[in-house]
Amino acid sequence: MKRWSKLQKQLYNLRAPEIDFQIHCSVYSMRSRRGNTDIPRYWITLNKEIIWDYPKDFINSPSPNRENPLHYPYGTDISDISSLFREYIDTPKDELFGKHFENDYWGLINILRAADRRLGSRRLHELKKKIKNKAAVRVLHCRLEQVK
Repeated sequence: MKRWSKLQKQLYNLRAPEIDFQIHCSVYSMRSRRGNTDIPRYWITLNKEIIWDYPKDFINSPSPNRENPLHYPYGTDISDISSLFREYIDTPKDELFGKHFENDYWGLINILRAADRRLGSRRLHELKKKIKNKAAVRVLHCRLEQVK
């Protein structure tokens, strides 16, 4: 897996420049008398407001891609999320809109589609009809306001 900064740069090259959309990844060190661990976090902001947050938005949900629940912070989906970002980046433009990303357990793909500069007004209006993810809807509305 590539470093986060390289992955982030590639994601930013795909985003529509007219919206304030950012994807962040960080690791926080947790130290206690019982031991140390690193707590990873991904979050997405739109106009400086957090609209999607892993693990916060998913901590009380069972991990849909595993038979056994994760024991956060010792087990996380961070590498799976990074792999999903990589798959999205590597998807050719002509396949992007119709492709089913079967490992999108977090609702990320429609957020990325809504922010993707490669999708024009017609595709954004089609996307608006089929998405229900609140974060993706917010990004989509922001994009559509800019397209007017």
